[in-house]
Amino acid sequence: MGALCKLVDAILFVFFLVIAIVAPLIDGQTCLPHHLFPSFLVELKSWYAQDYGDYLVSEKPHFFVGIVWLELVFQWPLAVACVYGIAAGKSWVSTACLMYGASTLTSMVAILSELSMSNRASEKLLMMYYPFLGLAVLALLRGVLDCSGKNASAGKRPVPHRRKKA
Repeated sequence: MGALCKLVDAILFVFFLVIAIVAPLIDGQTCLPHHLFPSFLVELKSWYAQDYGDYLVSEKPHFFVGIVWLELVFQWPLAVACVYGIAAGKSWVSTACLMYGASTLTSMVAILSELSMSNRASEKLLMMYYPFLGLAVLALLRGVLDCSGKNASAGKRPVPHRRKKA
């Protein structure tokens, strides 16, 4: 189980590192003014929207803008914390992964439902979003399962024995 946990942590570390960089620079363009971003990042995002046919990015429906705000305000700080927590081996990283996974899974279900039900999404676009769903489930499982290698009683103090009074 230890090797599997290390592999999951390595995968999540790379994922959280990418999110920590991409979320404010690319996703932030959805709800923040374009003049805050360098022109090459604005061009990169518009190329992505055209090449993949991502109508959510180009049309910016209100629910999608709300999800991006959630990502920037809640999920992005959690991703940064998870990068640090995994790298430093902090005990609270499971809780942060659980929160990130639950939030991202909820967002991805809403986005993928829209893409699937609209009949406007190409297979290429769906294949761009599905890995985020899988990584959200992986983060959720990392938060639920014990990867610390310690037994369940670790961190608990023994109950002191009381002497009976005569």
